[in-house]
Amino acid sequence: MIDIDERLVERLYRRAAGARWRVPKEQFAKALEAGAARAFAGTDPDPRSLERHLSALHLEDLALACACARGDDEAWEHFVREYRPLLYRAADAIEPDGGARELADSLYGDLFGLRRDASAGQSLFRYFHGRSSLITWLRAVLAQRHVDRVRTGRRMEPFPDDDAVSAIAAPLAAAEPDHARYVALLRAALDRAVAGLPTRDRLRLACYYGQQLTLAQTGRLLAEHEATTSRCLARTRGVIRRSVETELRNVGGLSDAQMARCFECATEDAGTLDLREMLDVTLEPMERKKSARDRSQNG
Repeated sequence: MIDIDERLVERLYRRAAGARWRVPKEQFAKALEAGAARAFAGTDPDPRSLERHLSALHLEDLALACACARGDDEAWEHFVREYRPLLYRAADAIEPDGGARELADSLYGDLFGLRRDASAGQSLFRYFHGRSSLITWLRAVLAQRHVDRVRTGRRMEPFPDDDAVSAIAAPLAAAEPDHARYVALLRAALDRAVAGLPTRDRLRLACYYGQQLTLAQTGRLLAEHEATTSRCLARTRGVIRRSVETELRNVGGLSDAQMARCFECATEDAGTLDLREMLDVTLEPMERKKSARDRSQNG
């Protein structure tokens, strides 16, 4: 666990208006420490980096989540009044016919926890660390719940026969000696590049590429215009590409020619390169777009 200076906790607590929801300062400090430990992944950040990270959090949302997790009635009334309509709109963006609203309602039980007291520690809010806004986090949880339901249904479908068109073909064995090394290097670089993205950028990638939503659907889910979604996706792709190239060059020691071949190997046989896994969301396509023409028309 990362120790945070008491004076810094006090400043952040005031910025978060923690007293409004009667959140004990110790609980707020533990939430900050848990989030920092996850963000810095076992490393020991210097004080300046730690303060910069904590100051950039959505502190008011974090304080509200802490209050709800411990069962504060006023905090819960505020949460239901302000966030239920937003969550319903997110559910309608996933399934316009209203089928996802039951998932939105089911979230409240898990957010509420098994018992409404501070000792329960079972509320889903304990996974919220303030790196994204609370509504962005809730949309991500809702999207994951929807996909979990889709995946559960698909497990019941029989596998295709070996000679069926839909049968899964075995990957071709790589004849190039460096093939496996290139793919491994690229996988590691992609892992780190994606892990370094803000939560909202990861969610946008997961919706568009992992779940294969259109730009319009992704924009509705994130409460932004589809033109904004398109620009943000293009920007994020550029960030990932530059990050990967930098790591392949500086860490992997690859030349420009080797780097180009590295990308070619991944294109020929992606192997373990699974964007959904890297995004830490097991997103399956919610509805396959009928053709490339449909995709271009919608986004």
